[in-house]
Amino acid sequence: MKTALLIDEDKILRHSLAQWLRQAGWMVLEADEGATGLAIALEQKPALILCDLQAPRYNGFQLCRFLRTKPEKLPGTRIVVTAMGGYGVDRETAFQAGADECIVKPILQSDLLRLLQSIPSVDSIITTYPPTPDGANTEFTPLPASVIPEGKVAVRFWGVRGSIATPGPSTLRYGGNTACVEVRADGQLIVLDAGTGIRPLGLSLAEEFKDVPLSLTLLITHTHWDHIQGLPFFDPAYNSLNRVRILGYEGARDGLLGALSSQMESPYFPVGWQQLPSHITLQEMKQPEFKIGRIRVETIYLNHPGICVGYRLHTSAGIIAYLPDNEPFQRYKYHADPKAHAGSTEILEYARRMDQKLIDFIRDSEVLIIDGQYDATEYQTRVGWGHGCVDDVVALALNANVKRLYLFHHDPAHDDAKMDSMVEWARQFVKALGESLPVEAAREGAEILLTAPQAAKA
Repeated sequence: MKTALLIDEDKILRHSLAQWLRQAGWMVLEADEGATGLAIALEQKPALILCDLQAPRYNGFQLCRFLRTKPEKLPGTRIVVTAMGGYGVDRETAFQAGADECIVKPILQSDLLRLLQSIPSVDSIITTYPPTPDGANTEFTPLPASVIPEGKVAVRFWGVRGSIATPGPSTLRYGGNTACVEVRADGQLIVLDAGTGIRPLGLSLAEEFKDVPLSLTLLITHTHWDHIQGLPFFDPAYNSLNRVRILGYEGARDGLLGALSSQMESPYFPVGWQQLPSHITLQEMKQPEFKIGRIRVETIYLNHPGICVGYRLHTSAGIIAYLPDNEPFQRYKYHADPKAHAGSTEILEYARRMDQKLIDFIRDSEVLIIDGQYDATEYQTRVGWGHGCVDDVVALALNANVKRLYLFHHDPAHDDAKMDSMVEWARQFVKALGESLPVEAAREGAEILLTAPQAAKA
């Protein structure tokens, strides 16, 4: 009997796929995350692997890349990557990583049956596998108390723009640098993304710390150029006293290191990655949760081309959620998928579950920094680009009981006047719904100061 392995954390989808496969005469193995799925695959050698592109702790790109470098491990096994968004680049990259096919979720029974026509017969034994435990604590030397007092949390915007930097007189108030946010909390210095905004951040840190060794953690959401292009110009990376740790989830092609270092190769840049004198450590993450000192960090895959994650930082002064590139799923599916227009309850229910998962992730955040690139009119011609609409972002924040909302990833075509109008519309939308959520558009240089409850009492 042929055996299929399903790797997906969505229990409802997994149950449907397993039921259809069994009806077609297949044995079914299941795993809710990638590391466990890989272990099952190497032991059981299934004829078919259906792996979610965004599976936690070993995504579809990573699994393909690993198994295709070791073809003797799974001879004849077909690997099918399942993608949430249906972006063309996901399909192309899946094939480059070694997948045999890439199909879009939710998977209909007819889609699955078409896949089963050319699968070779491989016998196997059904085994139950518990999830592999997580828990990497990535602790660094804490900042001195003079830099960030106990119980205080500071968030500062250094780059707020998306796609490409847009300096000039029309973007002076909101800024033209691409994504970079600094967080100082609980003795840790955390940098979110390395767009062009990381250059002025680096210059500021070099001036502040001078000859004092500095330890910081850089969290990369994804390796699209507007989120990494400032890294070669990050001044602390050129100081041998400093320790810079980079964490991210890129899994396609050559992985995170390849994506970051390739932009520093000749003829693109005069200094190579290996020539950086600071103590740089780079880790391609797999677990969905880890710690930076006392700060617990959770991640979620976002609806954006390729591998893109959002971060949820649990600080002593509240939760900071950072989701710089995301297209809310229900609106995307409804506009982009003709089956949704036809009233497919399966597609719309899947989209609702994905958006609810996002709402649960940002729930009760003290600060939500989220992609709100388009207004409702602009979005109509940009469906499937992987970016959000202000109306949807406000609705998500209200449903999640967010305390403060900051629109992020501003369109390069939006000048200061356009940003003012989008903020005003968002505020009017909140008011029309009878709510009182504070809404701002992120501005370069703006700082958010939070205080832990116990520090406020003191």
